[in-house]
Amino acid sequence: MIIYSLPDYQDFEYKIDGKKTHLFILRNRMGMQVAFTDYGARIVSVLVPDKTGDLRDVVLGFNSIHEYLQADEQYHGATVGRFANRIANGCFHLDGKKYTLQQNNGSNCLHGGPTGLHSKVWDRRISFKKKIDFCYVSPDGEEGFPGNLKVTVSYELTEDNEIVIKYKAETDKKTVINLTNHAYFNLDGEGQGDVLSHILHLPSDHFLPIDENQIPLDSEVSVDGTAFDFRSPKKISQDIDKDDVQLKRGNGYDHTFVNQKPISEAAASAYSPNSGIRLEVFTTEPGVHLYTGNFLSEDIGKSDRKYSSRSAFCFETQHYPDSPNHPQFPSVILEPGQVFESETIYKFSVKKQIV
Repeated sequence: MIIYSLPDYQDFEYKIDGKKTHLFILRNRMGMQVAFTDYGARIVSVLVPDKTGDLRDVVLGFNSIHEYLQADEQYHGATVGRFANRIANGCFHLDGKKYTLQQNNGSNCLHGGPTGLHSKVWDRRISFKKKIDFCYVSPDGEEGFPGNLKVTVSYELTEDNEIVIKYKAETDKKTVINLTNHAYFNLDGEGQGDVLSHILHLPSDHFLPIDENQIPLDSEVSVDGTAFDFRSPKKISQDIDKDDVQLKRGNGYDHTFVNQKPISEAAASAYSPNSGIRLEVFTTEPGVHLYTGNFLSEDIGKSDRKYSSRSAFCFETQHYPDSPNHPQFPSVILEPGQVFESETIYKFSVKKQIV
């Protein structure tokens, strides 16, 4: 088994566009350790105890800023936006005006464009050794989006082995916004093979089917009788390779599940029978996007092992993809004078039996 440790501080000291980058570490009394960098306001490592008490790093990532910059997959652990997920044809209309964005995923604009929030060096503030705030001001017109957008992402590590993520944003011009964290999880430990034996539970009655460009269709569809029914816990492997047009379009799961749970109830959970580690997700967001790492491109990660296809999964809490072009979806519009606020909690625990 790999002996996991955190990256070194000096390997994250660099200068990008005139701003210095750093590594930050939060610890709690339960032994959990979480590392962050101000490059992309991203999670670098999450070390949690497994069923034997050993620490496993359950988030994919790299040991230095240089490796993040050179990686094929740019979103490891990052805060993504201004608009997470896809916007069809790289455009949307707001008050009759067309806004054109860069197309970096076929004809789509993905995760705010090639130089979205994931690629910025954020300002930061640490308080009480258990919390860190990252701040960034996205100027009007950056990546095609309107308004000067002031964004704050706060991470807090609790004594209950929770990572509490709070998002806040304000604008001086009407705009659209959709923020999430793009951590890739492997509860066996990063670099420990695929996640197909992980057991997932999503208590969602509906999901969003997608077209051939991975853009959601106009209406939600019942999960009943489909490969997307995770209302009873099941292994990722159970249905992922079924002869299903939706799975073929995503090359696996790459779909948004409708969340109607209050933040006091889990919107999604995952469990590894091998490690005994369970992850529960709580959120104020209307959707949980399940992505099973179908397009991971074999970057070499922290443990010097390849991150191959399906070697991780993501629970991206967010509004629906392409929402600016679907007025019937929950609104993603932010007006001047309004404050966008969202909260997501990743809670880790140990279970010796299947959830």
